[in-house]
Amino acid sequence: MMLLTKIFAVLVALEFFYILYLETFATQSEATGRVFSMTEADLANEKVQLLFKNQGVYNGLIALGVLYAAFFQQSLLLPCLLYILLVAAYGAYSARKVGLFFKQGALALVTVLLLLLV
Repeated sequence: MMLLTKIFAVLVALEFFYILYLETFATQSEATGRVFSMTEADLANEKVQLLFKNQGVYNGLIALGVLYAAFFQQSLLLPCLLYILLVAAYGAYSARKVGLFFKQGALALVTVLLLLLV
């Protein structure tokens, strides 16, 4: 696997670790509110916090899967990245915000293109 592809895979993982941090550890932070377009009142809701924390764990596992695939089981990297793109597409569709696809999936898309070009 090309070094540039591994670098982008690490960037994808870092993005998902950041989402893990926001959703699991910084659920009421200003940054979380800004990233997810939520008010302080929304973030203070215990049900929202619980949902965020659960979702954060999933995002952390995605990050670990991407790192594992990039460095130990390279045949798994493409399926992991395609999963990220599908989730980003669904998120953009369900939120009716096309930009969400690019926020969540741009690095994964670039990494997929690099994988297919090598």
